Amino acid sequence: MADDSLPDAPTTDLRPSTVAVTSGRPPHEVDQPLNTPITMASTYVAGGDREYGRYGNPTWQAFEEVLGELEGGRALAFSSGLAAVSVVLDLVGQGALVLAPDAAYQGSLSQIADLEMRGRLRSKLIDIADTDAVVAACDEDVALVWIESPTNPNLDVADIERICAAAHEAGAYVVVDNTFATPLLQRPLDLGADLVVHSATKYLAGHSDALLGALVTRDDELFTVLKQRRDLLGAVPGTLEAWLAVRGMRTLHLRVERAQANATELARRLGEHSAVERVRYPGFGAIVSVELAAGALAADLLPRKTRLWVHATSLGGVESTLERRRRWKSEPTTVSDALVRLSVGVEDVEDLWEDLSRALDGLTD
Repeated sequence: MADDSLPDAPTTDLRPSTVAVTSGRPPHEVDQPLNTPITMASTYVAGGDREYGRYGNPTWQAFEEVLGELEGGRALAFSSGLAAVSVVLDLVGQGALVLAPDAAYQGSLSQIADLEMRGRLRSKLIDIADTDAVVAACDEDVALVWIESPTNPNLDVADIERICAAAHEAGAYVVVDNTFATPLLQRPLDLGADLVVHSATKYLAGHSDALLGALVTRDDELFTVLKQRRDLLGAVPGTLEAWLAVRGMRTLHLRVERAQANATELARRLGEHSAVERVRYPGFGAIVSVELAAGALAADLLPRKTRLWVHATSLGGVESTLERRRRWKSEPTTVSDALVRLSVGVEDVEDLWEDLSRALDGLTD
């Protein structure tokens, strides 16, 4: 009987867009469904590899197969992105040093800060785009280097390959949050990372209807340890959420292509608008951040003036959303008060621009 809890490392010669459509499906046999069904089970008949619902589920496995093939490793699904983050940080030794970006997803930074406050670990926050500074910091007694690239919401880009080399020379592990880029635009494991983390809630699921996280690695020993921690802590995904994520990933390549094209055009136009002081866009992906010339008040007002763009947190859905990030008290002060993060969706770019430019014009009326 196959061991569903420890799937073989996937190998494929198919291109990523084909993998997104074909991976994680039942075998092509007579009367088999095309899609992996939702398996609602907390308990299995004894004698196999699952035994209990916390240890495995065929629907989770389908999601893990697709993401594992896309990232080039072995994936584990979690109940949320932050559940995945917590399992990784749980492995950091007592009092060990974690190096992390000074502007990044507030959930990850908040977990690091909480653990430091309780004496579990030490942290040093650094500009992840300053490669020389990051490499120099790796000369310290670093146990884990946490990378976001692009960062949330400043969209700074890290030299993942060079940082990984320096971290490994110092004996540290490297984790890359690949939520913004997705495996279609960047594969951190190919660049030397030990682990990739995803908030699958965002682009992978893609429809603002599923909370899910994931970790991916090529290290079989590390994979086993992470799965044991997931099983022990109960940070397991919901079956429906995993099924929704698989369904969303079937169109990941189409959504990323369209949203990125929209974002590239909007970034160009925003750079020419008098209400915008600075456009932050790394040249790829579908997140654009702008700093408004009139400051924090204008950044608060902008989301209230749009009609098509939705004022909402989170990102990566088919719909376009925006928000002033510093409205959250836990957002790092390295993020500008005047910054508005735009999650560009797959609507018609002209409709998006008409709505956004009208709202920006209204800030100067």
